[in-house]
Amino acid sequence: MARKLILIFLGLGLLLLLPACGAAPAAEAPAEEEPAAEEAAESEPIPATALPTQDLPIPTQAATAIPSIPEQRLLTLEFPPKIRAGDSDLVRLTLEVDDLGNIRPTAEIEGNEVVGEVVEIPNLYETHNIIAESRLDMAGLEVKPSETVSEPLLPGESVTFYWSLSAEDAGEYKGTVWLYLRFIPKAGGEEISKTISAQIIEVRATKFFGIVSASPAKKLGAIGSFLGALLGFPFVDDVFKLLWKRVKK
Repeated sequence: MARKLILIFLGLGLLLLLPACGAAPAAEAPAEEEPAAEEAAESEPIPATALPTQDLPIPTQAATAIPSIPEQRLLTLEFPPKIRAGDSDLVRLTLEVDDLGNIRPTAEIEGNEVVGEVVEIPNLYETHNIIAESRLDMAGLEVKPSETVSEPLLPGESVTFYWSLSAEDAGEYKGTVWLYLRFIPKAGGEEISKTISAQIIEVRATKFFGIVSASPAKKLGAIGSFLGALLGFPFVDDVFKLLWKRVKK
C-alpha cells in the first residue's frame, strides 16, 4: 500500500513539472525574432538627406591668392642718329603710364629717332618699394653720367633718364641702354632685381669740312686755312671788285 502511494505522488509531481518545462521555450520565442528585425533594418536604404557629408561646405578656389594684375607702361627711347664730332647731344629714356595702350612717342629734339614699346611691370607697390635704374654703355663716346642712375617708381607717375653724348672723332658708335627694376620688400627681406629692357642704339659722328668743334683753336685754324685758300684763287680780286661796284651803285 505504501508503495502505491509513493508511485501516485511521483506521477503527480511529473504532471506538475511538465507544464512548467513547456512554458519556458514559449517565453523565449520573441527573443529569437530580434536578429531578423535588425537584418531588415540594415537592408532598408538610408535616405539621401540623411548622409552627413552633404551638410559639409564644398571647398572652392576662392580662398586661393589672386595674383596682382601687371601694370602696363610705355617705354620711350630718344637718341640722335648723327652728331657732329666735338659737339654734344642728348639721349632720353622715359617710363610713363600707358593708360590708352597706343600712345605714339614723340621726340623732344627735332631730328632725333624715337623708339617706343609697351612693357609690363609687376604691381607690387603695396608690398615693395620699386626703384627704376638705368645705364647707357657706349664705347668711344663720352657719356655723362657714366654710372647707373636710380629713380623711385611710384604708381601713376613717370620717370625719365637723360645722358649727354659727345665724340672727339668721327665714326660709327654702338651702345646699349639698360633699364632695371629693383623690388625692395617693405617688411624686410631679400630684394629682387629684374631687367626690363636692353635697347641698342647707333650714333654716327661726323665732321664739317674737317672742322672739329671740340677745340676753339682748331675752329679758327680751319677757318683761316679755308679763307687763305679762297684768297689764293686768281679770280678772287675780280669777284671782290665786281661786288664793290654793285655796292656803290
